[in-house]
Amino acid sequence: MILRIVDKLIFGAALLLALQIPLLADHYQQYLSGMYQATKWQVDGYEATAKANQFADLQSMLDQHLQNSEPSVRDDARQKLATMDLLADLTQGMAVFKQGYLVEKMLFMLHPSRYGNLKEVIRQFKPGIPLTLSGLAFAAVVALLLNLLLMLPFQWVRTGKRPGGTVRKAEN
Repeated sequence: MILRIVDKLIFGAALLLALQIPLLADHYQQYLSGMYQATKWQVDGYEATAKANQFADLQSMLDQHLQNSEPSVRDDARQKLATMDLLADLTQGMAVFKQGYLVEKMLFMLHPSRYGNLKEVIRQFKPGIPLTLSGLAFAAVVALLLNLLLMLPFQWVRTGKRPGGTVRKAEN
């Protein structure tokens, strides 16, 4: 009887936890979208500056600035290159969040280079219940799997079976 109660409690806790994952992905997508728009605006400004100053493109302007004798001009060019790299990463993320599955989104969010972003999203995160069928289905499947995984050792003890199908001998 106690094992059944523990089983239900574990499933309930796993379900509540799993329900947060689709919501966290949605919050992360909104955060990512804001960063993408701001960074794209910056890079568009860099491109407009390059065009206004008769450079073939932004990269040729930055290449010339990297060769400049003034350290501040070289530093500015390196910062602009870093911003362009960030935009490329954000563009990739936007594609993942528009077309990818929840697992792909989670892998993107959990990449070590993005922990700072994830920490910021979690800081602003408010728990809730997803209102999409896919979010609810994902949570139910994850909760069932997690529950089975956590309850497996107790099932072995209760039934006397060990991994591999061997049965425990009765002890005297």
